[in-house]
Amino acid sequence: MAKIKVTQVRSKIRCTSRQKKTLESLGLRKLNATVEHEENPVIMGMVDKVRHLVSVSK
Repeated sequence: MAKIKVTQVRSKIRCTSRQKKTLESLGLRKLNATVEHEENPVIMGMVDKVRHLVSVSK
């Protein structure tokens, strides 16, 4: 599977608790933090839920 890099680019201050938990489970705890994940349906679904807070690159 391909690897993707997920970077948090916007603050989670005014987000719902569900979105905050999604960011935490992706491994994003601070602004401008970057994590690398395998591209699979579970991760892509999580990224889709917080797409307004993160940027994704391959």
